[in-house]
Amino acid sequence: MTDITNDVNQKLKGTAERESKYLTFALAEEEYGIGILKVKEIIGMMPITSVPQTPGFVKGVINLRGKVIPVVDLRLKFGMPKIEYTERTCIIVVEIAGENGDTQMGIVVDAVSEVLNIKASDVEPTPTFGVSLNTDFIMGMAKVEGNVKILLDIDTVLSSEEFRSVEGATHRMTPPPDETAGENGSILPEQTVQPETAGAEIQ
Repeated sequence: MTDITNDVNQKLKGTAERESKYLTFALAEEEYGIGILKVKEIIGMMPITSVPQTPGFVKGVINLRGKVIPVVDLRLKFGMPKIEYTERTCIIVVEIAGENGDTQMGIVVDAVSEVLNIKASDVEPTPTFGVSLNTDFIMGMAKVEGNVKILLDIDTVLSSEEFRSVEGATHRMTPPPDETAGENGSILPEQTVQPETAGAEIQ
């Protein structure tokens, strides 16, 4: 009886965690979502200083108001074709739980869409694609107005080894010139920008 109760409680806990606001964004032809509490801000593309001896999906680091932040291209991390950045391409600065505390990281996405309040009843479990494909970082598939949003657990998108590599890139790099002090296209979570541009309303 105890085992059954624990199993139910775990499922309820997972459901509760999935029911909240999500920032949605586009990668290729798909729509993804990240829990809004993980999002620190959204900024336009800016100069990125490359870091040697890092995985190919690590674009480098940026200097965001004096803080060195590693930047990961989600397209490359997910094995999608590389494309030229456009005026809609942007960097979402997220906070990731690591072994040594929370770490800020930028993720490059094709475009930011909007903020959605997704109910737990609209989220289905991640389909099984076989043992060869790791889907541990997918929280579930949300059905929204006839479309499917892939909800990401941003804390687990990077493996432990990849995360350590990204952290190492941050610690060993001299900060590049600060190109965004809040006036050069920086979009704070409280600000509102139309989905066609690089931002979204976060409530």
